[in-house]
Amino acid sequence: MAVDYTVIVVYLAGMLAMGWWGMRRARSKSEFLVAGRRLGPTMYSGTMAAIVLGGASTIGGVGLGYQYGLSGAWMVFTIGLGLLALSVFFSARIARLKVYTVSEMLDLRYGGRAGVISGVVMWAYTLMLAVTSTIAYATIFDVLFDMNRTLAIVLGGSIVVAYSTLGGMWSITLTDMVQFVVKTIGVLLLLLPIAVVKAGGFGEMRDALPTSYFDPLGIGGETIFTYVLIYTFGMLIGQDIWQRVFTARSDTTARWGGTVAGTYCLAYALAGAVIGTAAKVLYPNLANADDAFATIVKDELPMGVRGLVLAAALAAVMSTSSGALIACATVANNDIWSRLRGTAGAGGDHDEVRGNRAFILIMGLAVIGTAIALNNVVEALTVAYNLLVGGLLVPILGGLLWKRGTAQGALAAVTVGGLAVIGLMAGYGILANEPVYYGLLSSLVVYVAVSLATPATDEAVLIAWRERLAGRAPEPAAATPVPAPR
Repeated sequence: MAVDYTVIVVYLAGMLAMGWWGMRRARSKSEFLVAGRRLGPTMYSGTMAAIVLGGASTIGGVGLGYQYGLSGAWMVFTIGLGLLALSVFFSARIARLKVYTVSEMLDLRYGGRAGVISGVVMWAYTLMLAVTSTIAYATIFDVLFDMNRTLAIVLGGSIVVAYSTLGGMWSITLTDMVQFVVKTIGVLLLLLPIAVVKAGGFGEMRDALPTSYFDPLGIGGETIFTYVLIYTFGMLIGQDIWQRVFTARSDTTARWGGTVAGTYCLAYALAGAVIGTAAKVLYPNLANADDAFATIVKDELPMGVRGLVLAAALAAVMSTSSGALIACATVANNDIWSRLRGTAGAGGDHDEVRGNRAFILIMGLAVIGTAIALNNVVEALTVAYNLLVGGLLVPILGGLLWKRGTAQGALAAVTVGGLAVIGLMAGYGILANEPVYYGLLSSLVVYVAVSLATPATDEAVLIAWRERLAGRAPEPAAATPVPAPR
């Protein structure tokens, strides 16, 4: 295992080094939160794919393949579909807004009265998303070092918090690009073919497993529909995803770079399902389907390769964790704390960098503590996406697509949809489908009814909104960057 340990240690040290290098570039709010809005197609595609394909997509995707066969690809597949829809239909307009958060977009569209409530819902979503990724460290470090769960979460979480706090989005972008390369090599180019060969090839896999394992719809139509509601629509409105769109240097980069990333997600989805199917042939009696990834890596891969594939799993977890963490801190500082204090937009650019850096550290500690207290990754992820889709999908897409939507309708939709989801999860259970179905429906009904019953949005607000959507309004001037630390 010494070779595997060396690979992992070098990888983790490299992540911290990237954080230090990123700190030297993050000299303004724009540089710290959205990498100066100047990522080109290659960096944009790689980092976007890295953030959406996390521990749930890698470890969970293989687990679904182990449990359902090829149809287990649907969860990650719907993530890819959502990213494709975002990139093709909305990303150019989102990038032209030149904002930092989803709540700022809602304020622009509805006249400055939707920020705090929508910010609280988005903060809860990004916090739980970061928690789910942080919990996943326990699985990986247990395979590597037979490490105590709490210690594993603290170790993995601390590394992510460190490089994210140091350099903000620049550090996260650089580390995500490395993580994308490691993930591609480790999962697609190494683990996938080795797993299929070890299982005897596709012919042997077909002979050893029930035919349902090779049915594209074997996981069930209702489950696929729920995945579309939660993950495809979730990709359209999540702060963690939008914050990456804000890093694109042009409309074209956002549209085509995101399309490449979404296509990559579709391939990654199929790879995870095939690996899980191969694991079912090799280990038919695992107690927990989510152990399939760790088991096949530990038992079937040669040394060195095993370390690289485990580094790929770490890469998947870290990319999502760091992206969710900076999104959580950005929302907490810009949409909640600054508004409650009445200081939104105040202070110099360097002061805002320090403030956002402090919030990343605070939110990082909160994420680690919450991850230690919780144990069920699927439940935490379900809570996150139910809140996001049930509370924010309708007012966000309504604002982009329906001129008659009003601030009162948006606030009512966020409040009713969010409360409905929470109440229904308490009644039906966290993993039930009903909370997101009825929560989303109630949000839509209230949004339309209240918008039609209240005065239309002021025309001056709509004119300013259209100017921003068209990219004709200038970005607010930033303070002069301070010299880089030496």
